[in-house]
Amino acid sequence: MFNVQRKMKCDIILCGVGGQGILSIATIIGEAAMNENLYIKQAEVHGMSQRGGDVQSNLRISSDPIASDLISLGGADVIISMEPMEALRYLPYLNKEGWVITSSAPFINIPNYPNIEDIKAELAKLPHVVAIDIEQLAKDNQIPRSANVILLGAAQKALGIDYATLENAIRSVFGRKGDAVVEANIKALALGREAQK
Repeated sequence: MFNVQRKMKCDIILCGVGGQGILSIATIIGEAAMNENLYIKQAEVHGMSQRGGDVQSNLRISSDPIASDLISLGGADVIISMEPMEALRYLPYLNKEGWVITSSAPFINIPNYPNIEDIKAELAKLPHVVAIDIEQLAKDNQIPRSANVILLGAAQKALGIDYATLENAIRSVFGRKGDAVVEANIKALALGREAQK
């Protein structure tokens, strides 16, 4: 029997503020994609050098070879944002049926940060939005350093990557940090999936 690989393509914009764990999300998704024998390309992560500065990365996964590592305007299937204003910043890249998975809590790092209610109103106009207070959820569950993985759990269905594959990727990525870190992030992934329902 032939092992026919399913067709899939997902162009993802990851964004937030330096120090929020964007790179960890990208690493987990990348590991999961490789474990599903998918092609992957990631554009350079911008902003990591400045903690508190804006961070953005393009991550493309597909069952077919990928030509470019950059996502064109209107080409993103998913925006995963650790910060609601950053989600709005990249909306021109989202396709019409794309998903925005974002933290609902602002990270106010500039003096003229927009009114949060205005940001929520803009996000509410989109057809597919999941907004979760991941920081509070992480604190309530005693896993304050895993808020980013809660967001990843909420994005799992939109990404089209099998949940168990993401769990295994977490074990692989965080394994060297010990069982407690692995378990905290497995818990975070589950919390995100539940919060998305």
